[in-house]
Amino acid sequence: MAREKPEAAADAEATPELSYREQLDFLNPIAQPLASRKLTRKLLKCIRKATKHKQIRRGVKEVQKFINKGEKGITVLAGDTLPIDVYCHIPIMCEDRSLPYAYVPSKTDLGAAAGSKRPTCVIMIKPHEEYQEAYDECLEEVSSLPLPL
Repeated sequence: MAREKPEAAADAEATPELSYREQLDFLNPIAQPLASRKLTRKLLKCIRKATKHKQIRRGVKEVQKFINKGEKGITVLAGDTLPIDVYCHIPIMCEDRSLPYAYVPSKTDLGAAAGSKRPTCVIMIKPHEEYQEAYDECLEEVSSLPLPL
């Protein structure tokens, strides 16, 4: 059994990461507004910084709970989550409370940015003075994205 683990780890490392364009093939029909490649990188970088300061909310239940409580932040959703029913209510909740939200192409990248080995479909980034500049930049760009009709 102990010998199988290194092989599994080697297989996981050997799988090539998909490029931004390749990830777009797996998007859901509701993944609007979609962050550009540049904005996706900024959001993932901001998530990494927020994770260091424990300023993120991860997962549908936790994000939903804190949106209901009135917490402010940027909501980042994964565009390749199936079934859509799992999290299709989150954008509506964000719009009702005037919270900015955007989709990124990959739940795997979203989970990795949060320091987790597991993929995650929703993350809320809370503001914090340690990474305020990066947060404000992301907030401005996400807010300027056109909302779906």
